[in-house]
Amino acid sequence: MRLYEHEAKRVFAKRGLRVPESLGLLYKGCGELDVPAEVLDGGPVMVKAQVLTGGRGKAGGVAKASTPEELNAAVARILDLRIKGFPVEAVLVERAASYRGACYLGVTTDPRTAGLVLIASAAGGVDIEEVARNRPEAILKLPVAGNPAELPAADAERAGAFLAEGLGEPDLAPALADAASRLFAAFQAHDCKVLEINPLLVTDEGLLAADAKMVIDDNALYRQARLLDELGIRSKRHDVAEPTANERRAAKAGFFYVDLHPEDWKPEPGQVVVGLVPGGAGYGIFSIDEVRNVGDRFFDGRVVPFNFMDSGGGPTLARVAEMFHLLMDDPRVDLVITSRFGGISSCDTFIRGLVRALRERHADGRRVVRVHGRMVGTDLPAARAFLESAMRETPEALARLDITVGNRQIMAEVIKEGLRRHFEEVGA
Repeated sequence: MRLYEHEAKRVFAKRGLRVPESLGLLYKGCGELDVPAEVLDGGPVMVKAQVLTGGRGKAGGVAKASTPEELNAAVARILDLRIKGFPVEAVLVERAASYRGACYLGVTTDPRTAGLVLIASAAGGVDIEEVARNRPEAILKLPVAGNPAELPAADAERAGAFLAEGLGEPDLAPALADAASRLFAAFQAHDCKVLEINPLLVTDEGLLAADAKMVIDDNALYRQARLLDELGIRSKRHDVAEPTANERRAAKAGFFYVDLHPEDWKPEPGQVVVGLVPGGAGYGIFSIDEVRNVGDRFFDGRVVPFNFMDSGGGPTLARVAEMFHLLMDDPRVDLVITSRFGGISSCDTFIRGLVRALRERHADGRRVVRVHGRMVGTDLPAARAFLESAMRETPEALARLDITVGNRQIMAEVIKEGLRRHFEEVGA
């Protein structure tokens, strides 16, 4: 669950991270929006859209105002915006700051290792993903061993020194290390998935967290009841801005799906990206680990799991077909591995849905990737008979389907065989 910027800044302030002076929130539909001129007595202000998505600056959702006319015009204009399709319902007005430098600090988990990582860059105030693509040397990614409540002093000092050097401010190293420590402690104390400051400004009065992003793990919300109460959040916030395009598509189709990588993630040259259609949620989690393990053991670490997916009990043919369509429509997916234990779900329904997807794609000239897997469980004889008939009727449409009905191989062997066939096919 993602917090709004103004909520995350309250967390920062409580943790000893300095934030801009807040002058209040203005909401759409609350009558007269003219802001008193006295607000500007202390100098220029920033007007910032409060939305649960990024890209506010590029969308015109952040403005600086120095006069009452500029301020009221900015408030009215921003409240009329839609950012990435989502309406702006409130703006934060806060004191603008003069600064001589800006950097980035963040804490998250590494999807490859599930370990914690502290990220720092002297290139603050810009899209950190863009910096990572174009200037990877400008970013420090510091894995944090174990799961400590506090950032180890050596890690904090390393991050502080890295930022201070990049900013050309060697005397700031201790303060930057302290900021990293406080950010990490907040991340751990509040069960975060992501916590970042971008930008962290260097001002004459010290460091200033000018923006804040905070995402709390949904599974840990019960442990954050006190924080949510302090922020006035009475129920779980369903953040429609956070899901990826694939996740929104899956939700619309009625099945559970999670991307393991950001929407703008691109595989490295030579990597093989494996989409997963497993048999059940637990088996889906296990499959992610097995793909990684098999890839590391037998294929030089070149294999990357792409997603988590669960069809739910008793899926329809259309839902099963859409599960495969979704993965094959993503150009990053090179291979689909599927393994079904048809208990609640019928193997016959599943194989018919899979065949439907492949036939539709073949008929429409759409991209088809190899599907490899096995299936055991309910309605197995009907599933086997249908697959054999389908293979005879439309061999070209099903040419890239390698699925065995009744195969009892362990999952690791299924994955290994599917990857071996893929590498043979591409000549790698």
